Amino acid sequence: MGDADSRVDAYIEQFSEDQQSRLTALRVLFHETVPLVRETIKYGMPTFLYEGDLICFAAAKAHIGLYPTPSGVSHFSQELLSYKTSKGAIQLPLDRPLPLDLIRRIILFRVDENEQVQRSKQNKL
Repeated sequence: MGDADSRVDAYIEQFSEDQQSRLTALRVLFHETVPLVRETIKYGMPTFLYEGDLICFAAAKAHIGLYPTPSGVSHFSQELLSYKTSKGAIQLPLDRPLPLDLIRRIILFRVDENEQVQRSKQNKL
């Protein structure tokens, strides 16, 4: 895996086997989708970075929380109707398979957003 952070390993290792496998699958998906992604711990949870904060995730008792910012939730709102969402969060229940294709598209959407912000900043210089 590219730019891995041992603190993310420690975060994942504290959960049940099922949660660990889901968190690891998400982590691998981030690295496969965005080869230059970096990871860290922010807000007490694994945070993936590419041109700024990309997406965070966290394990909860009955779900994995995915935090793709409010725009990442609203842009995919129609595809997320069967999931519990809030302004900037998506709950991925442990009793359902991870929607990896949808998550990959959310990651790419956030990459594009962050790249646009960086381009805009550069154009103002």
